[in-house]
Parts: sequence; C-alpha cells; structure tokens
Amino acid sequence: MDKQKVADYIVHWLQDYANGAGVKGYIVGISGGIDSALTSTLCALTELDVLLVSMPIRQTKAEYTRAMEHIKDLESKFDNVRSIDIELTESFEAIEKALPQHVLDNFLAMANTRARLRMTTLYALGQADGLLVAGTGNKVEDFGVGFFTKYGDGGVDVSPIADLLKTEVFDIARELGVVDSILEAKPTDGLWEDGRSDEDQIGATYPELEWAMGYEGDGSELDKRHLEVLEIYNKFHRANLHKMKPIPVCEIPTDIKGSSL
Repeated sequence: MDKQKVADYIVHWLQDYANGAGVKGYIVGISGGIDSALTSTLCALTELDVLLVSMPIRQTKAEYTRAMEHIKDLESKFDNVRSIDIELTESFEAIEKALPQHVLDNFLAMANTRARLRMTTLYALGQADGLLVAGTGNKVEDFGVGFFTKYGDGGVDVSPIADLLKTEVFDIARELGVVDSILEAKPTDGLWEDGRSDEDQIGATYPELEWAMGYEGDGSELDKRHLEVLEIYNKFHRANLHKMKPIPVCEIPTDIKGSSL
C-alpha cells in the first residue's frame, strides 16, 4: 500500500464530497484514539473548515490528555482547524436521573448512551456551522465485528476511513505525523470509566480480527488460538449485522395494502 497515495485519495474525496454537498467542511469528534486522529488529520488536509470537538464524559485522564495533545498539534499545523471542548458529564448525569434503575444497571446500555449524546452534540454543532459529521469507523469495526454504537459513533454523514483496516489506519496515521502518544496507545472506544481497551472487550487483537475477516477456509487446518479468534469474529459479526445492514422496511404486498402513489 502506498500510504501517501491512499491519504491523498481520501483527502480529494472529502473535498469533492463537501463541494458537491455545498457545505463549508467537516466536524470530527476527537476521542484520543487513532481513528479520530487520522480522520481529523485527513479532514484538515482538505483545507476546508474543520471543527474538532472533544466531548468528555467522565473520561480517563489519559484519553483526555491524548485528545488535547492531538487537537493542539493539528491547530498548530493547519489554519483551517479550530476546536471546542464541551464537557458533557453533567448532561449525561441528567439523563441518568431520568432513567429507571434497571437501565442504569445495564453498563452497555449506558455506555452506548454516552456515544449517542456525543452524536447529538456533533450534529447540533455541525448543522449550526454548515459542516458534515465525519465518521471515524474503520473497516474492521464498521463491516467486520460491528464494534460501534448504532446512532452513536455510527451516526455520521461520511465515512472516510471505513475502507481501511485498523493496521492500515495506524500505518497512514504514522505517515501523516499523528502524535506518538496516540500511535502508542491501545485502541479503546472511550465509553468505559475503567479505560478498558477494545481488545479487553472483544477478546482478540485487531490484527487477529483482520485475519478472521479475510479467512475463507473450513477451519480444519487451524490451531486452537486461530479457532478461538474465528469464533469471536463470527459471534460479533452475527450479533451486529443489524448495524451494518439498511434498516428493514416492512413492504406490504399490493393485494393487502392496495395501490400507492
């Protein structure tokens, strides 16, 4: 892979899409992770208006520090980049107060609520400023294991890095000079107060998941670990297919509904 050529292609794609949509540029949520770092760097290279948004909700210090370091780095390199830091902890706590206890006890439900609150914030800012929401999902997350929140970080206008594997995201980010603290950090979705990594949640590394995503054999030649990874991948893929497919529409037969305009 020619990393610079791929980066240039994505940048030109983003420029063309924004111009065709008649918008000023892009808005990106910055988490302190590699995917948002690469996406925001590619958006910055378009020379269009780019708004970076940090939205901490009981964030770990390490995640927040990385996010701020990346934002400061991009702002120092690009005149078209600006940022805003919106503390959403109080807003999240207001939602908690309105929900019944059994929802609060469901840690995954509340983690996903964080992502959906951030999505709402991005769209409010983006609409007010004439910007499109740039998604930060990569190919493994978006089309392999479905490791994203439906109508959370999955609620976006464009997906500039969704055809890149996670390892390719790291390679291009390194080529474009993303700060070392992000390049060296374990990938995490930032939705858990204990700072657990993606690998902690999934049970497999991204290189392992990439292997499973491309595997086409019957499994007869695989060792124990590869079989485990394949089982993990297939389990997540099956469970999260509803995120990857279009919303099902109940199409009513004409003989029942009658003709429609």
